[in-house]
Amino acid sequence: MSKKCSKTIKTEKYICSMEVKIEESWKSLLQSEFDKPYFEELISFVKTEYTEQKGAIFPKANQIFRAFDECPVDQVKVVILGQDPYPTKGHAHGLCFSVEKEVKPFPKSLLNIFKEIESDLGQQFPENGSLEHWASQGVLLLNSVLTVREGSAASHSNRGWEQFTDAVITLLSSQKDEVVYLLWGSKAIDKAKNVDPNKNLILTSVHPSPLSAYRGFFGCKHFSKTNDYLIEKGKSKIQW
Repeated sequence: MSKKCSKTIKTEKYICSMEVKIEESWKSLLQSEFDKPYFEELISFVKTEYTEQKGAIFPKANQIFRAFDECPVDQVKVVILGQDPYPTKGHAHGLCFSVEKEVKPFPKSLLNIFKEIESDLGQQFPENGSLEHWASQGVLLLNSVLTVREGSAASHSNRGWEQFTDAVITLLSSQKDEVVYLLWGSKAIDKAKNVDPNKNLILTSVHPSPLSAYRGFFGCKHFSKTNDYLIEKGKSKIQW
């Protein structure tokens, strides 16, 4: 396909069909997905949502692919999979589980993540809930669904994002070995089928939400296990 956008509204310069604005190494790896009919239909839906629901679709249009922009393919050491962006205004900024620095109190799932890090590594809680420093160290903070409508969790599910992020994991696994995949909750665990367990480390648990964290997320020690694996493979550990 070679079709270009005929309009110039702000949203479209970031998610125009066939001209997705995304970090170059990911653009090269994912171009075949951008060319598929399902992705064109997905982007048409997303553009309509941003146009008709002004200010009520998260994250901001220029942050939809931020997880990729912050963590180029050759830098990926860890993948954390979330579900969809926080549907609360001012929270989501394109990195799963992460929030803008000024957000207080922390969302409950993020709070439980920090509790597990404290228990696992003996680290104090951070001053803010932004996980940008994880991304800069090679942690791909990817949601299964990349957009959401305010106040309505999973409102952009089953529109094509899941197929796209399945492809992301499949293509990444085909390109890179010795990556740690942290899969929390059934939807994230389902993506393990796209990863070669013989060439990567896959760690799974229940989701860190208050409804399930006590059933196995607390005490999973995924953060120390991740660093042990990275060190074993001659890589630098993550400063969680």
